Formats: sequence, structure tokens, C-alpha cells
Amino acid sequence: MKNLTISIFGSKVFLEILKEINLFPDTKIIFFDDYKHSTLNEVLSEQIIVFFLDKNNINDYFQLKNRNLPILIVIDSSKPFKEINNFTNQITAPFKILNFKKKIIAVLASDKFKKSSIIQLGKYIINKNERKIIKDKLKLKLTEKEINFLILFTSHDKPLSKEFILKNLWNYSPETNTHTIETHIHRLRKKIFQKFKDNNFIKNNDAGYYI
Repeated sequence: MKNLTISIFGSKVFLEILKEINLFPDTKIIFFDDYKHSTLNEVLSEQIIVFFLDKNNINDYFQLKNRNLPILIVIDSSKPFKEINNFTNQITAPFKILNFKKKIIAVLASDKFKKSSIIQLGKYIINKNERKIIKDKLKLKLTEKEINFLILFTSHDKPLSKEFILKNLWNYSPETNTHTIETHIHRLRKKIFQKFKDNNFIKNNDAGYYI
């Protein structure tokens, strides 16, 4: 796995094991135990964090999670604690080393898929997979039609006419008219305002609708 950095949090012993068995050729493996002074943001290659979690470093985990990096959690089966079931992307030690490698590959693939579903729309973020629109820490669940409507705006830098929207979202369905579009936009504007207090989310002029 080329151009990959594996950052190990909390276990120098495991760091040495990975280096010795050469499980990931052409991969850089580093160790850190202090997220505040780590050099994670200086890593230019693809990166995954292997985090040895216990009840004493949960806060460190959440700090790292905010950096939006893929994390594989390692949990010691001999040291259980009640919060364990609240975490995803985890593997329980002891484990077979090949299972660990498979888990690393799976977490990286999941992270790529997740990031490919993120679209920037002005000051908002659209998550296609979760069908959510996000601003700061606020999230709003939308319908599939509403998400597809917003995605239209991300690929066009000019106002979209009612006819264009009708063609691309409803395929000129016989039962659909411009009033249907106006109703959908009205509902979407109302949702956006209720959640984000934004009165100018979807604007319009003689040429059509724009964001």
C-alpha cells in the first residue's frame, strides 16, 4: 500500500510488531500519544489512525475524530468498558494480523466512499449518502428528490429555469407541471429556514432559480 501513513496511538509495542513483520510494504508507520502536539496534519500522504482505546483516553479519541481522518479502534478484550458498543470501525485484540490488514483496507475504502459523497454548496455541505445538508454543526435530513434538486445547482453556475429542473428531475412526467416545482422549492425553503434561519437559501430572478 503505497503513499500510506499508519499512525499508531497508544501502543509502541504494536508499532514495532508492524515494522518487524513488514505487513504494509512501502507504508510509513509512526507513533504518537499526544494528539495536541502530534504531527498528523503535516502528513501529506493518505493516512489512517490505529487507536488503542481504553476508558482513560476516550477524550483523546474524540479530539482525533474531529480531524476527519479514518480511524480504526483497537479494543483489548481483557479490559472491557461500557462505552465500547458506541464505537464503529473497531477490532478486538487479540486478533489475527491478516484480519487487521483486511480491517485497515475496509476502513480506508469506507472513508473514500464517504468523502466522495460530500459536495460543497456555498456555505453548506451536502452529504449525498446520508441525504443531509449541513452547516456548521447543524444537520438537516432531506428527501431524495430534495437532495437531487440541490445537486443540480452544484454543477451549474447560472440560474436554473423551471423547464430545466422539470426535465432533469421529473423527466417531463405528464403529471408534473411548474406548480409542482414551485411547491417543492417552497417546502425546501421552509425546511432550510426552520433549521438554519436562512431566508435567502434559494433565490430566483427572471432567468430561474439559483443558490
